[in-house]
Amino acid sequence: MICVDIKAKNFGASRILKNVAFKVPKGDCLAILGKSGVGKSTLLRLVAGLDQDYEGTVRRSGRMAFVFQEPTLLPWRTALDNILIVHPELSETFARDMLVHVGLAEKTDLFPRQMSLGQQRRLSLARAFAGCPELLILDEPFASLDRKTAAAMIALTKRLISENAQSTLFVTHSKDEADELADSTLLLAGTPATVVRDGTLFQYQREKAS
Repeated sequence: MICVDIKAKNFGASRILKNVAFKVPKGDCLAILGKSGVGKSTLLRLVAGLDQDYEGTVRRSGRMAFVFQEPTLLPWRTALDNILIVHPELSETFARDMLVHVGLAEKTDLFPRQMSLGQQRRLSLARAFAGCPELLILDEPFASLDRKTAAAMIALTKRLISENAQSTLFVTHSKDEADELADSTLLLAGTPATVVRDGTLFQYQREKAS
């Protein structure tokens, strides 16, 4: 379970977030939709504890994994080492099994630059799930992927979430991705951004389509 109640987040004199509150029970995936620049990634940083300069509370417990928009892999380490350096407590056998689990069995000894973007994203997911997180944060992990690769990645992520049953917070600008992956959805909109409810998602869809 994660409980978020952000009263205000400012950057200097500019208020970015206001009255953003939600809960994500264990085993659920909550998607946060919103236009680019509305404050979605800022919200994730508050939830993750990377930025503690805000008014409000964030209550979370247990292990956390954060999958960023970019794979954030160590380019001088192999796929296997990218898992083990983050999770030194794991056995090499377990790390190899994780790579098999995400379809990278034959990429164990490759460096990130030798892998496609989709393969790097799979490696990032393997690294995140290897630590058995109780909270998983996904910041637009399917951005810049072609439709076929994105669909495969969403299916893989959905399977891993189902198998691990952690609380998942997923940020995206794509309603289709949210519908496919999440149990529930919130929309961030306005200036400062806040949670918008009661049918406003239709308006968001219409604006995106225009």
